[in-house]
Amino acid sequence: MLPREDLLKGVENREAIARVIDQAEQAIKTWEVVTSDFLSPPELAEIQRSFSRLTEVQLLAWGGYPQAERQRLAIARSEIPLDSSQVELVALDIAGNFLFDPATHRDFLGAILGTGIVRDKVGDIIVLGERGAQAIVTPELGEFLQTALTQVRSVPVKTQPIPFEELKIREPKKKEITTVEASMRLDAIASAGFGMSRSKMADLITAGDVRVNWKEITSSSYSVKAGDLIAIRGKGRVEVGDVMVTKKDRYRVQLTRFV
Repeated sequence: MLPREDLLKGVENREAIARVIDQAEQAIKTWEVVTSDFLSPPELAEIQRSFSRLTEVQLLAWGGYPQAERQRLAIARSEIPLDSSQVELVALDIAGNFLFDPATHRDFLGAILGTGIVRDKVGDIIVLGERGAQAIVTPELGEFLQTALTQVRSVPVKTQPIPFEELKIREPKKKEITTVEASMRLDAIASAGFGMSRSKMADLITAGDVRVNWKEITSSSYSVKAGDLIAIRGKGRVEVGDVMVTKKDRYRVQLTRFV
């Protein structure tokens, strides 16, 4: 049995981690690969942190393409080889003419959930503008959605499976930033990366809207380091790159903003 209470101690996403613990114990017991539902980036990051010290079980995350946000976990004993092909997924094309009634990510997700599906069964949704969207779901829902998903907003749609090679993945837009700061405090680095005042950033941090490596941080003085990912709800992400100390003992920091 896994050390459940230790794994759940101080975690934010307790329910999601508890489910994965149950699945990991099943994988250990049966010597089979067990697959989770889709998990959000904060859930994935916290699960991977919690499980990193375990030697008897391994996790592999996959969401259909390398940059996928929502991913499923393949869970197995450490002795069993794992690869992404063991994470079963289906890609769907949701085609319609949205020229006169544009639909957002929220619209497509709402239409999918409106068929009675729970969020945990739906991965990323790639909006294609006036042509519709593509969605990644668990295999058991692929056939169901072909008949159940027939309209998004006022637009009739045709839903059908497609090969993963046909996903229209857009590379995120990047902006490279160099800043020189007196410290590596979160409020200083994040305000430079997101182009907003330090006081406004401090308010966002205090409100719980800022995450570092998908963990909620509510202290403006939290110290970030090279490799950290800072995310703000609705505003994108900033990755902390190389950090150099200047002759005046200040920090020259390379940042990449993804929008």
